Order: sequence, then structure tokens, then C-alpha cells
Amino acid sequence: MSNAELKATEFAGVSNQDWQARKEAAVARGQGNVAPVYTERALGSEIWDVEGNRYIDFGTGIAVCSAGHCHPKITAAVQQQLEKFSHTCVMVTPYDSMVRLAEKLNELAPGTSRKKSIFVTTGAEAIENAVKIARAHSGRRGVIAFNGGYHGRTNMTMGLTGKITPYKNLFGPFPAEIYHAPFPIEYHGVSVADALKGIDNLFKCDIAPSDVAAIIVEPVQGEGGFYPAPAEFLQALRALCDEHGILLIIDEVQSGFARTGKLFCSEYAGVEADLMTIAKGMANGFPIAAVVGKAEVMDAPMPGGLGGTYAGSPLGCAASLAMIDVIAEEDLAGGAQRIAAAFDQRLKDLQSRYPETIGHIRTSHGAMMAIELVKDGDAEQPDVELTKALIGHAYENGLALLSCGARGNVIRFLPALNISDALINEGLDILEKCFEDLLQ
Repeated sequence: MSNAELKATEFAGVSNQDWQARKEAAVARGQGNVAPVYTERALGSEIWDVEGNRYIDFGTGIAVCSAGHCHPKITAAVQQQLEKFSHTCVMVTPYDSMVRLAEKLNELAPGTSRKKSIFVTTGAEAIENAVKIARAHSGRRGVIAFNGGYHGRTNMTMGLTGKITPYKNLFGPFPAEIYHAPFPIEYHGVSVADALKGIDNLFKCDIAPSDVAAIIVEPVQGEGGFYPAPAEFLQALRALCDEHGILLIIDEVQSGFARTGKLFCSEYAGVEADLMTIAKGMANGFPIAAVVGKAEVMDAPMPGGLGGTYAGSPLGCAASLAMIDVIAEEDLAGGAQRIAAAFDQRLKDLQSRYPETIGHIRTSHGAMMAIELVKDGDAEQPDVELTKALIGHAYENGLALLSCGARGNVIRFLPALNISDALINEGLDILEKCFEDLLQ
């Protein structure tokens, strides 16, 4: 579209198609979008686009708006903060909301060790800083991550991420001293023993354990396909780290803040991280992230070694404090478990109708749920084409969905933790119709 055409449509474009055309002309193609749906407003678990179409939201901005869009308590907290000030930089003239939020997170983080926190802006920043802290504390260089793991889009976090397309493709070289081990996925024949043997092989072939600063793991792999780490695996990692003086970093960016039915997913395994990264659901849509960890580890960097201009935004701090209150007052962890039970039954019913297509259902960890689509019931034959078609058809029928998976064949469900049963069933009715339309 030419500049003249853009000017001519400056105020005339009212359709999703119009906005998509303007977006493609103005925004680099690397920043793609799942669907050509342009949001005009959103409330609770519903979205309306610029054409007035309504969507049930089973994605919540990738597990961000866990209390639903425009939650009144969180909106009011941000409005009140905005009337006072929007930014002063926490490293220049800080503010009490940042201190209160750190105190609250230190109190809520799993484990009995005394904790400290730092604030940044994004989940990737939190991961980067966790690695910096681990290296500063240990004096070591190496980091072990896992195949299929996802930790962000910066150069360091791309290196940690165990999935090429689209996150790492064309962007190398990546930082040195990053090593990958298998992640235990029973459905794909990788046992806990296999994964631990993979780490042992790294110790024998690539890096001595005395040179490893940290092992980083997601308690449920996010972009990798929503595979939960077995409790015994996380417990074995904790023991392995203790044995070799390695720090355990647990990435709770997507799984934290009641998403999995507990405040933090690692609580299922009873494991205390040395460092924990959080973001996404912690402020219900306002940009803020954090690293929370054992005080003696967190204090390893020198003053001024950690931070960022927008780190610990006062708006994000206000939103996060309100979000913590909402989680407790509305029992959002219980809501996640209610949602999982409702989805589990409906998805099993759907699988019984399409057993050769829905290879696996994952609903064991609250409202972080998924189905894996395959051909002929074979776990090693991912049905990528059907996955893409179902996502697109769902939007056409008023349901916002997301995909994921190292093979691109997983549909994930991340509804708000206070979504009503009526909207759950309406959304799953649409999903069922999409299967019928595409497979009958």
C-alpha cells in the first residue's frame, strides 16, 4: 500500500482486513499476529473487534490477563497510581509500592529461605538477570536448559530456548556455555531417567558440573507444548544442584500466579528454587517482571549491576499488588482447578470422537491445558496443518485460541481464572463445531 493510499484510508478503515493491510505495510513482518482480529474492547473473558464481532478468550494475551480483562480492582489501582505519577525510575527515586511488592513476593515465594527480589519489565529480562545473578554468585559460566524449553526472545534467552522456529531461526550466533538436555515427556517416550542421563552425559562430554552456574527449567513447558515436568524430575534436579553447588532457576513466567492451581507451579513438587522468574500473570496486563530468590544469592551482584529504566514500573507494581489481592479474594487458584476439571471432561469426550486425531490431553496442572493433534493416533506424526486450520476456524467462529509445541501441533487453553462455566461451555461448543467442520 502506497503512502497516498494509507493517507486516503486514515479514517476510513473500519474492518479487520483494512487494519491488517495497514499493519503489514507499517510493521515489520517478523512481528506477526495469530489472527487478523483487531481488538476494540475487552471485558472479563470476552473480546470485541473493530467490526463488532465477539470472541470468547481462551488465550488471555498468552496467560497474562488471568483475572480477566479490565478487572475493576486492578484497573482502579492503576488509575489511582497514574493520578500520582507514572514513572520516576526505581533506580533514581524509588517508591513504596515497589518495596511493598518485593516484601509480598518474598513472603509468597515457595520455600523457607529468606528471599529478596528485583524488578524488570519482561519475562526475558527476568531470565537474563537470573543468569547474571547465578554467574555472579557461583563464579561459574555454564547454564543447562532443556530441549523444547522457551525462555524469551533476547540473545541470551534465545540461546536457552530449545525450539528453533520461529524464535531462533536466522538469529544466531548465540551465547556460548549454554547446554541442552532432554526434557521428560512420557507421551514421546522420554523418561525422567532419560532426561537425567542426558545431564550426566553433558557432565561427561561437554562441561564439568563444577563449571555449571545454573540449571533452568519450566515446571510446565510453555511454547514447547505444555508438557508438565514430573514432580520426581524437579526433585531430582534439586538434589543434583545441591550435590554439585549448582543453582536451580525455575522459570514460572507462564505458570505462576495461580495459573496451574497453585500460586506457583513448583509447589506441586515441593521444590524451592534458588532463583525464580515471574512475569505474565503477575500484573494482569501491565508490563512488569521479577526475579525472586534466596537472599544470599540475590545479593551477589554489586549495586548498580541490576536494573533498567522501566524496571518495576509504578503502574506495574500497583497492578501486581492488586492482582495478589484478587488471587486471594476470588480464590483464582481454586478457579484454575475448577476450569481444569471442566475442560478435562469435555476434551475427553471430544477425544473419544476423534481418537486418531487427539493424541494426548494435558489438564493435570490447572488452567494451563492442551491437546496434541496427530495423524493416525501416532504421537510421532504431528498434524500441523489441522492445528493451524483449527486455530483459524476458531477465530472465524468467535473463539480466541493459541497453538504451541516444538512440532507446532498443540492447541493450548489459557482462559481467565475467573471465567464462568457458561463461557467455558460456549467456547468448547465452538471448538467441537470446528472439529466437526474440518473432520466430517
